[in-house]
This record gives sequence, C-alpha cells and structure tokens, in this order.
Amino acid sequence: MTEAFGLSDVGCVRTNNEDYYRIAPELGLYVLADGMGGAKAGERASELAVETVVSAFRETPERDSQVLLKAIESANNQVRLLAKNDPKLEGMGTTLVATLDTGEELLIASVGDSRAYLLDGASFRAITEDQSWVNEVGRPLGIDEASLRTHPLRHVLTMAIGASANLVVNFYSASWTTGSQALLSSDGLHGVVCREKLEEVLRSAGTLETKCRQFIEMARAAGAPDNVTAVLLRRAS
Repeated sequence: MTEAFGLSDVGCVRTNNEDYYRIAPELGLYVLADGMGGAKAGERASELAVETVVSAFRETPERDSQVLLKAIESANNQVRLLAKNDPKLEGMGTTLVATLDTGEELLIASVGDSRAYLLDGASFRAITEDQSWVNEVGRPLGIDEASLRTHPLRHVLTMAIGASANLVVNFYSASWTTGSQALLSSDGLHGVVCREKLEEVLRSAGTLETKCRQFIEMARAAGAPDNVTAVLLRRAS
C-alpha cells in the first residue's frame, strides 16, 4: 500500500501558480508539472499535460513503461496543438515528472527539471537528472557549483513538454520497499531548499501532510521566488 499527499503554493513573488499535480492512487500514478509561458499559458500547459497523462492511464488496463512513454508523448502533442491553435499561448511549455507505482517498483519518467527523490533506508538520492543547461552544459564544462547558482543561463531548460516534436523523455526505475519515501518536487522547492534539509524533513516523524507543509514553509522562508510544489509517497507495510 502506498500513501500519498501533495501540496502547492504560489510562493512569495509570483501572483499565479503555474505548477500543477495530480495524485491518482487508484492508477498508481503521481504526476507533477511546472508550466512556463506568458498570459497564463504556463498554467494551461501544466494542467493539460498532467491531465493528458492521467487520462491515458484511465483508458487502458496496462501499467508499464510503454504506456507511460506514450502518455507523455500524447501530453507533448496536446500542448503543442493547443499552442498552435491559439496565438496567445505560443511558446508555452511545461516540465513533467511522473511516477508509476507497480507494487515492488517505481517507474519514473521526467522531462525538464522537476525532480523525483527517493529515501530508502540509509540512502537519499535524486532519481532524475535535470534536462537543463546547468546539468548538461555547465557542469560538463567544469563550471563550479557556486558560479552555476548565479549563472545567467541557470534557469534554461534543454527539454520541455510542448517545446518540440522531438521529445526526449528520461526513464528510471527504483525498488519500492516498505518504509521508503519518494518526493516529487518542482524547482521552486529543490531550487531553494538544499538536499540536506529535504532529507531531514523526510526522516522526521509526522504525516506526509505535515512534511509537505514543512517543505512549503522552508521554501517560503528562503524567499520562494517561484511556485512551490511537493508530492510525497510512502510505502506502507
């Protein structure tokens, strides 16, 4: 059995929330997206992408990586089509991270820089790798982490839902054992709250709701320049 809870906050600077998430335990599916684009296009993109993925799983009894890939490709097509048909939405896109609980394993797919983390016994690690300029260009060039944190290209993504017909989706799998916890987060959380603090909250006592609220509070205490979203999963006995 998997418990889940999610929470999203507009943050301290933005006036609208372009993050969107869905928890669908009956499908074993948990999805988070962080939209981008003017005139509320980011909000449209993130919601459309997430709902497209969820709908794809409602239409089939299959629960595997191929269904997940096709669902995300469909989300990409739907966001591109909406932008094509409405000039006001031109340039809109969204990150997306989706986790499929198959029982003994989590199948995880990601586009962009929204992340999935796993706490499993003594181990806490990011499962996903950002599709971003920092991760794919800056670090390979040897630019130090302190410089990357203030680099003018630090927010540039190399891939996003809606940006291109040639979508690259990163896939991962992880063992899902009793007591393990998974965190899905938008960069409004992991971009301002350090890895050590994330782990500290996950290891603390309390409900998933309590932990999600702590994540939001920590991001807001750090200034929360972006929307903040956390979805927490825990494998119960």
